[in-house]
Amino acid sequence: MQPRARKRLVVLIVEDEFLVRIDTTKTIEAAGFEAVEAGNVDEAIAILKARDDIHLIFTDIHMPGSMDGLKLAHFVRNRWPPVKIIATSGHARITESDLPDGARFLQKPYTATKITSALRELIQ
Repeated sequence: MQPRARKRLVVLIVEDEFLVRIDTTKTIEAAGFEAVEAGNVDEAIAILKARDDIHLIFTDIHMPGSMDGLKLAHFVRNRWPPVKIIATSGHARITESDLPDGARFLQKPYTATKITSALRELIQ
């Protein structure tokens, strides 16, 4: 009998800059997670509504759409409380108190090591 394949945890990457999104996706997949991509908040919400296997969102703060990444973080916490949240920005000065409880902030530019460490801290 073969061992069961362990299901990879799913991370939703919400980033409007294509090259940053692709690079982040590669980093997250290399860390052993499944990555799903959204180019804006509206796409992210549609994915969250359609899928029940998203474990964490990794979202940029400044994005076009009906809300920014900070508002998305609060929306996700209220609508899907078990989903973990990492917010990022190279421009905004965000403190933990700006984010929903349990969310993390990563300042851009970030490294693959910082992304992987933050993911592993939140999903234990």
